[in-house]
Amino acid sequence: MKPRMNNPAMILPEASQALQALGKALFGSAAVVGLPNKTLFLAYLRASQINGDSVCVDLHSRNAQAAGETADRLLAVSAWRETSHFNDAERAALALSEAVTRINDRADSVPDEIYDEASRHYQEQELATLIAGIATANLYNRLNVTTKQIVATSLAN
Repeated sequence: MKPRMNNPAMILPEASQALQALGKALFGSAAVVGLPNKTLFLAYLRASQINGDSVCVDLHSRNAQAAGETADRLLAVSAWRETSHFNDAERAALALSEAVTRINDRADSVPDEIYDEASRHYQEQELATLIAGIATANLYNRLNVTTKQIVATSLAN
């Protein structure tokens, strides 16, 4: 398998710098407001699974592991509703990630019940960080999927 082209963010240096700055700002905000990095990585992972972005699925899984996430929980993200691995706040973040990612799948893209549940668990700045992060993950997903980016693998495993 071969990508169609390099990732557009790598071709456009200003875009790459802006996206990197956005990522830093989101994780900086998360640190300030107390939103766990693991929660962000779970939300990003779920969006990337839905969008079929293997590069970001790999990246967010590895980043989540580095942040202390367990393999059991990472393996359960795609079936988060059917497992007891996640607390109510994480479930709200995963539901929000799915709704934001599948924005065209229903008439009310992000229903009040999903938004209200997320806002019950996250203060406004936490929620803003989570929403902006999910949107950013979706942007990266669209770049990678459109250009058919592939995960760099090692045969030394």
